[in-house]
Amino acid sequence: MKKLSYKKKLIIFDLDGVIIDSKINMRFAWQAVNKRFKLRVSFEKYFNHIGKPFNKILNDLKIYKDTRDIEKEYSRASIRNIKKIKLYKDVKKTFKYLKKNKIKTAIVTSKSLDRTKKILRIFKIRVDELQCPSKKLRGKPFPDQILKVISKANIKRKNCIYLGDTKFDSIASKKSKIDFALASYGYKIGIKKSKINIKNIFQIKKFI
Repeated sequence: MKKLSYKKKLIIFDLDGVIIDSKINMRFAWQAVNKRFKLRVSFEKYFNHIGKPFNKILNDLKIYKDTRDIEKEYSRASIRNIKKIKLYKDVKKTFKYLKKNKIKTAIVTSKSLDRTKKILRIFKIRVDELQCPSKKLRGKPFPDQILKVISKANIKRKNCIYLGDTKFDSIASKKSKIDFALASYGYKIGIKKSKINIKNIFQIKKFI
């Protein structure tokens, strides 16, 4: 594993594919959307875009009609099947360790705020900063959400690292001028390896 020049004081996590395994949940939600709106777009095609804001995914899939209703239906179906979401191994152990060592934590995700908060409540995960899609901020792969979190945490960029599992996470990190670590146990959408690869979330402790 690559050694970094600076110790990290802020660990920023993606959510899906890094903290939680929600692929089955997403499949059920997308199937519900497909059925109601007769989209005829496979889950595999949808899943390849995971990491971007939902409306951006629809646009890239050339779905331009009923987008607000589609997003609402997806959210409802996701919440109905929320029990199908699981934590990855050692997630709670990792957050406990970081808190004990006074390392700030944040989540930057393209998942909606209401669903993210519900999931974090269910699994009893607490972070110092949480940034979900906002009308005022561009979503990944743009750096806006990451930069907002760094600003609020008041930590220098050299002391920050983003743990993600998609090429959109990697690009957003690069544009934010912070280190990126690939959660190789996650979905690895559009990316197979990185300069820093994390096989288990608890390995992030090596950078603090």
